[in-house]
Amino acid sequence: MRELLVIGVGAGDPDQVTIQAVKAMNRADTFFVIGKGSEKQDLVDLRTGILEEHVTGEYRVVEITDPPRDRTPSDYEGVVDDWHDRRASIFEEKFAAEAGVGAILVWGDPSLYDSTLRIVERVLARGNVTFDYTVIPGVTSVQSLAAQHRIVLNRIGESIHITTGRKLAEGLPDGIDNAVVMLDAHCTFTEVAGDNVHIWWGAYLGTPDEVLISGNLREVEDDIVRVRAELREKHGWIMDTYLVRR
Repeated sequence: MRELLVIGVGAGDPDQVTIQAVKAMNRADTFFVIGKGSEKQDLVDLRTGILEEHVTGEYRVVEITDPPRDRTPSDYEGVVDDWHDRRASIFEEKFAAEAGVGAILVWGDPSLYDSTLRIVERVLARGNVTFDYTVIPGVTSVQSLAAQHRIVLNRIGESIHITTGRKLAEGLPDGIDNAVVMLDAHCTFTEVAGDNVHIWWGAYLGTPDEVLISGNLREVEDDIVRVRAELREKHGWIMDTYLVRR
């Protein structure tokens, strides 16, 4: 493989794929699709749907099985570092077996809560394979959330805090009134104190299964917890994002 394209493809809607991304996809000979087990086959299907929608020439699809990791570790950084190392080993093997131009389709944008670029750098640092790589930005779930709820993420003159459920559990930093939360597996919004808090929540953004709920946090939090559990049971997985605002 002489070149790798790391392509942000939006939150799931094929219409959110940029023209730059479409041009990049049509340069690729091989697409590396990262699978996360049978319960997330929908994610693989969404990627292949994007390819069918936008790629006109012939291409190969190579599926990479993502190695498992402990989701509730005592040493979070150590577990993630080990996981990245194991991912890099698998990526290196798959990259070495291909010629021409390869591509990885990344949900949203490769710069926001995604490890693909770190893995690519780790592969190159090993020194066993060499290639150039290019990053193509994409529409994030944060942007999709705001668009679907028809909101602006911040009020005039205020900042936006983007964080994870793990960090939100530690509390919102002083002076932060607008927080976008990603990667929250435990409905941590229920721990945000106060009655004067609003939430805009969305699951499966940009896909046919999209669900949106908004309102005063204390009035809708139980509904979100219930709906989220029902959706996860139905699909076997869930990706959701939300904005909380004091």
